[in-house]
Amino acid sequence: MTTLASGTDTLTRDALTVLQPGFTGTTAPDWLLRRLGEGLASVGLFGRNIASSGQLAALTAQLRAERDDVLVAIDEEGGDVTRLEVRTGSSFPGNHALGAVDDVELTREVAHELGRRLAACGVNLNWAPSADVNSDPRNPVIGVRSFGADTDLAARHTAAYVTGLQSAGVAACTKHFPGHGDTAVDSHHALPRIDVPEDVLSDRELAPFRAAIAAGSRAVMSAHILVPALDPDRPATLSRRILTGLLRGDLGYDGLIVTDGMEMRAIAGTYGIERGSVLAVAAGADAICVGGGLSDDATVRRLRDALVAAVRTGELPEERLAEAAHRVRALARWASTANRAPEDTHGSEIGLHAARRALTVTVAPGLGTPQTFEPLTEPPYVAALTPVANIAVGDETPWGIAAELVHLLPGTVTGTFSAEDGKAEDGKAQDGAAQDGNASDAGAGESAGRAALQAAGPRRIVAVVRDEHRHPWMASALDILLAARPDTIVVEMGVPQAAPRGALHIATHGAARVCGRAAAEVIAGL
Repeated sequence: MTTLASGTDTLTRDALTVLQPGFTGTTAPDWLLRRLGEGLASVGLFGRNIASSGQLAALTAQLRAERDDVLVAIDEEGGDVTRLEVRTGSSFPGNHALGAVDDVELTREVAHELGRRLAACGVNLNWAPSADVNSDPRNPVIGVRSFGADTDLAARHTAAYVTGLQSAGVAACTKHFPGHGDTAVDSHHALPRIDVPEDVLSDRELAPFRAAIAAGSRAVMSAHILVPALDPDRPATLSRRILTGLLRGDLGYDGLIVTDGMEMRAIAGTYGIERGSVLAVAAGADAICVGGGLSDDATVRRLRDALVAAVRTGELPEERLAEAAHRVRALARWASTANRAPEDTHGSEIGLHAARRALTVTVAPGLGTPQTFEPLTEPPYVAALTPVANIAVGDETPWGIAAELVHLLPGTVTGTFSAEDGKAEDGKAQDGAAQDGNASDAGAGESAGRAALQAAGPRRIVAVVRDEHRHPWMASALDILLAARPDTIVVEMGVPQAAPRGALHIATHGAARVCGRAAAEVIAGL
C-alpha cells in the first residue's frame, strides 16, 4: 500500500494530489518520486518519456513502486497524436478516419486495442478521445483529431471510443469541453473565442459530451476557449458557470474534470499558470495538467504553493480543494482495480484494417475506376508538401507515404517542400516536417511546385499534402505539378476539404503510419 511521507499536512497533500505534472527523461527523476511520497497522485507522460513499450512498462513500474495507485496519464489519441509510437507513427488511424468509416463497432474495437496496449505498459488514464465537432474547416489544432463535422456522428463515435478504451481498464478523458471545433485559433498559442448562440452550442458542441457522459467517461478535459454565450468573462477552464454550472449541474457529470495544459498560451499568457491553476480549481476543475512545456520540480512547487496560499487567504475554499483531491483519489482507486484486457489474440492488425476502410479513392474522369486504375510498377518520386505541425501533433512524429512505398516499390525517392523556401530537402524515403511560418502566398507555392518538378525528373510524381484547403501555398504547388504532370497522384492526409484532383486522389483522413501504409498499398496495386 501507498505510504505518504510523514510531515506533509493535509492541505499540502491535497494541493499535490490535484496536480498532473510531467518530467523529462525515460526514468523517473528523484524529485518526482519524492513528490509521490508526499501526496502527488498523478503523472503525465509525453513522447520524450517513451523509447519503447518495454522501457515504458519499466518506468510505470518505477512510479508504482513509490505509489501503487498512481494515475499514469498520456495523450494517446492514435492517428496524428501519438506518444506511444512517437518516433514511428501510430499503428491506429485517428478519429477522422474512424468517422469516415462510420462503423461504431470498429471504433470500439480500435479504442479497446489501443487501451489494451496502454494498460500492458502500465498507463491507466488516456487524455482521449477528442469529442470536438470540427465545424470550422479552418481549425488549425483539431482537424483530423475530430470524428467529423457531423454532430450525431461525433457523438456516437465518442461514446464507442469511451466504451472501448475503458473496457481495457484505461480511463477515458473526453476533451475539449465544451467543444474546440468551431475555432480558427490554436489555444496553444492564443485564446480562441467561439461566438455562437447557446442553443447552437447545446445542439452541436455539447452532444458528443452528453454521449460520453452516458457512456461513463471517467474524466473530462476542459478547453482553454472563451465562449461568451456561456461566460463572457473567463475561458471554460476557469469558468465556474461552465465547469460547475453546465458540466456538473446541467449535464449531471460527477467524474474527474481535468484541465488542458496550463502552460498553453491561452492561460499562461493571460492569467499565468499559478493564478490560472487557482482559478481552475475554484471553478470546479479537479486536476491540473501541466508538463508539456514546464516539466520540473520548480513548477510543481510553484503550483502547490499557489494552491495552498489561495486556501489560506480564503480565495480558494478548502472544501473545494479537498473535493478535487477526493475525485483524483477515487479515479486512482478505479484505475488500480479495473479489469485489464487479456493479451492480444487477434487485434494487432485492427488499426491497419481500419485505415484501409477509411480510404476515399477518386480517379480522374476518363481514367477508369479505383478498381481498374493501373497501379505503379516503377518507384516514384514522392513530393511531400509539408506544413508546420501543430503543437498537439508535434514535429517529431514521421508522416507520409514514402517510407511505406519504399518497401513496396524499392528505389522510391522523396523530397520535402515547404512554403518557406520551396526547395527540396535531400533525404531518404521518409517524409519529415518542414517550416512554413504560416506563409500562404502563391509565389511560395509556385516555387515549391517547380522545385518538386525539377527534383522528380522523369519519375512519376506522388504529391502528399496535409490540409490543402488551409494552405494556399500548397494548393499553388499542386497547380504547378498538375499542369506539368497531369498523371500526378495526390494523397491528402489531412481533412479532405479541397476537391479531389490528380490522376488518382487518395484521402486517408489522417497521417498515422497505417494511413500511409493503406495509401501505399493502393498506389502499388496491393
